[in-house]
Amino acid sequence: MDSIEEKRVYGGREGALEVYVASSMGVVRVRVAGDTVGEFGLCDRCNARDIAATDDAVAVATDEDVQVLGLDGEARTGSENGDDPDGTFVDTDFGPAVAVGTHGSDLIAAGPDGAVARLSAGSDADPTTREWEFLEHNGVATVRAIDGDLVGTDGGVYRVHEGRLDHAGLSDVRDVSAAGVPLAATGDGLYKLGNGWMEALEGSFEAVAADPRTEPGRLARAHAVSGEAVYAYGADAETWEEYDRSRESIVGIGYGETIHAVTERGTFLSATPDDSSGRWRSQTIGVGDVTGLAVPADE
Repeated sequence: MDSIEEKRVYGGREGALEVYVASSMGVVRVRVAGDTVGEFGLCDRCNARDIAATDDAVAVATDEDVQVLGLDGEARTGSENGDDPDGTFVDTDFGPAVAVGTHGSDLIAAGPDGAVARLSAGSDADPTTREWEFLEHNGVATVRAIDGDLVGTDGGVYRVHEGRLDHAGLSDVRDVSAAGVPLAATGDGLYKLGNGWMEALEGSFEAVAADPRTEPGRLARAHAVSGEAVYAYGADAETWEEYDRSRESIVGIGYGETIHAVTERGTFLSATPDDSSGRWRSQTIGVGDVTGLAVPADE
């Protein structure tokens, strides 16, 4: 599965990061050290439609329920001896879900009928003992993505506000990113939220992400995908530039020490932030029909 050389490189680094990839076969846990992929393997069998992470949990939207895996320190950064951390995904009684995201420590999930609910973290660390609060709305279209307080649908962007969903504009939204400056990938362009939604790039976009550690009101690291083209935001120049062209469709992007991405066919990609050449290190992780990835926050 991995070369001996790669395992030795991985094994010699402490604090390797755990990245979780969602696919139709289940959730794959991938251990990375810098831009090098170490061990990886299936940690939950399900049809994972979407995936998200906080600093202490990973949540997966499946055909049966929203399932949550609680993370301790070892599960977040990997144990020193390379053994898999204990832990299993548990049901939360949401029901069938098509999208899941995080808003702070809360979970937000959407069902196939457009119902959206929030599971507050509260003071109880066990998600199975808490109840979902369904958000009021005047009719939500098919939900495609959730991030922070943004809900992306084929009918536009909605924002979570005081127990309800408010329509915030746009249409045909494929993906959203809430960190720093809100971003939306749509069928006719990449948009950022300022004094209303402003077009950042023309074209049809499928995915967008920004580093969750970005300060509010600015972008530091951000990427967007339009067909074969991957665009990166340069904080110094405050512009979007084409970073790479991929023959495989990238469906998820996440941030740790390095930049991570995954393609629909199951190729895991990593690149150092200061490498502007568009060179990714790649590793096939043995699954197809990939829907996204999640990187738990490193406290």
